[in-house]
Amino acid sequence: MGNFKNVFKSLRTAGGYTQQEIADKLNISRSTIGMYETGAREPDYNTLELIADFFNVDIDYLLGRTDKTTSLPESIYYLNDDARDIAEFMFRNPEYKVLFDASRKVKKEDIEFVKQMIDRVRGDVDDTGC
Repeated sequence: MGNFKNVFKSLRTAGGYTQQEIADKLNISRSTIGMYETGAREPDYNTLELIADFFNVDIDYLLGRTDKTTSLPESIYYLNDDARDIAEFMFRNPEYKVLFDASRKVKKEDIEFVKQMIDRVRGDVDDTGC
């Protein structure tokens, strides 16, 4: 697959991700990530698409066929709608970044509850509570 192993590792390290973090985000094993990076294994087409979408690059760039990537639409950058919604919220509300950083392993419902509490404390919500 050309230069995939080097491009993939370069994208991972440039993004500051560990092999385990990428494995978790792509729902594949860490050992598979390691094999991709050594060239012992190559991803199937579906996995290749997931990787390209995750790093927001086109497949030709990922395979090492070109040195430049085509800028892909933001709508396909994220693996799912929830991730895109969270990223958009963070972009529009940077004051919540500390909450996001602290909540990486917290359930979505708990994050929403804390956000509502912060809004109430800040006076952003009309609260007539008892």
